[in-house]
Amino acid sequence: MFEKLKDLHKLKQMQDSFKKEKLTFEDRGVLVTMNGNFEVEEIKLSKELSVEEQQEVLKYCLNKVREDIQKTLAQKMMASGINF
Repeated sequence: MFEKLKDLHKLKQMQDSFKKEKLTFEDRGVLVTMNGNFEVEEIKLSKELSVEEQQEVLKYCLNKVREDIQKTLAQKMMASGINF
């Protein structure tokens, strides 16, 4: 039982550290930064692209950065040694 409480405390600490995790993905001048809570922190658009191109690239960047942050957080969870 005590081990489970320790694991819960460790999970809370990891959750707090995830908030600080940030990843950025850029494609064709469109940039998206997302944190470990899956909140978008920054978006930069490209003046070189049409509105339609920016919409397409922005959607791609959002999906890619979300995928990358999920992988990063999963690797950290696996490396933590906590048994689920």
